[in-house]
Amino acid sequence: MKFNTKTRYGVRTVLEIALHNSTEGVYQKDIAKNQVISVRYLDQIIAALKTAGLITTVRGKKSGYVLTRKPEEISLLDIHKAFEHDINIVDCLAVNKECEKELTCASKIYWDELNDIIKNYLKNKTIADLVAKHYELNP
Repeated sequence: MKFNTKTRYGVRTVLEIALHNSTEGVYQKDIAKNQVISVRYLDQIIAALKTAGLITTVRGKKSGYVLTRKPEEISLLDIHKAFEHDINIVDCLAVNKECEKELTCASKIYWDELNDIIKNYLKNKTIADLVAKHYELNP
């Protein structure tokens, strides 16, 4: 299983905004520079995060981006959902996927359990956790 680039960069973008915790917000050019993301690609990331209601623009002369909730209220799963509908480590777990072996497939049960473990992990890890880890690694 591999998370797409947008999800990974989305996490880094939200982390960067949380690290600055500014009422004026963080400029897009600063996010791009600090997280080594092209400004052009960051446009797409920011648009998705805004649509998901995770960040917003501060209006005014010096406008930037701020979180819409506290870092401890934004999970990694929230960020993932800004870019993907769900997590399915195997195709047969998708909501609309039909399989002729669905009722008799023992392995699907195990894939489903693993899928739930991954979702719960992401649900329980917050941006506040990442901020703490950032400062632990960068004293």
